[in-house]
Amino acid sequence: MSNVSKASNVSNPSNVSNPSNVSNPGTTTRNGSRALIVLDMAGTTVADGGLVERAFELAAERIGVEPGTAEHEARLQYVRDTMGESKISVFRHLFGTEEMAQRANSAFEDAYGELVDGGLVAPVPGARRTIEKLRADGRTVVLTTGFARVTQDAILDALGWQGLADLTLCPADAGGRGRPYPDMVLAAFLRTGAVDDVRDVVVAGDTAYDMLCGRRSGAGIVAGVLTGAHDRAALTGHGATHVIESIADLPSLLPESA
Repeated sequence: MSNVSKASNVSNPSNVSNPSNVSNPGTTTRNGSRALIVLDMAGTTVADGGLVERAFELAAERIGVEPGTAEHEARLQYVRDTMGESKISVFRHLFGTEEMAQRANSAFEDAYGELVDGGLVAPVPGARRTIEKLRADGRTVVLTTGFARVTQDAILDALGWQGLADLTLCPADAGGRGRPYPDMVLAAFLRTGAVDDVRDVVVAGDTAYDMLCGRRSGAGIVAGVLTGAHDRAALTGHGATHVIESIADLPSLLPESA
């Protein structure tokens, strides 16, 4: 996945891949609470099931990219490689002009919303129970996404998850930059005031960009999950301090209570 590898160009991959260069993941600050948990949605807490690719294919066709062509396949591969990134950023890269990027993004959001409304979205097994446990243990949970707010809310509504987390954030809520920038994690840190030190933040996601985002924010634990887009090698290669099978395993990395 050449474009996933390209993500490491934004920061020195030799530093990112070695957790000790940022902070010691075995050391916590203050009372060691790890009290702020920032979770990705699609692929991490929400089962993607290929919906992003399906929505892109529908959107591309609606704006004139013919299915089955080399152009279509190249763009679809870029979407796969940049899973986790803000979708408008992806479309800016793919379509060149802001007008075309906005058209593509609107078509994508419409197509994804139709798939969600069709009942094709589901939680990752154990995700809801994990979020409820984290909060019951005194932790603050924030759900983040690379989608626009309208799509994020459609997913939350479809799952009955409105109010499940303490806060939900999309790139627009953090100044417009999505992953691999650290902005959404830092916005969660600032808005919630749940911890005094970024090293007490825990980030979990399924993509290389989630890992880069977490490491750049200074989070003490950056956990990759294997229920989504990228494999163990991609996650560790982009800075995961831990790799777990599922978000249901996250509580086992944390102190018993915050």
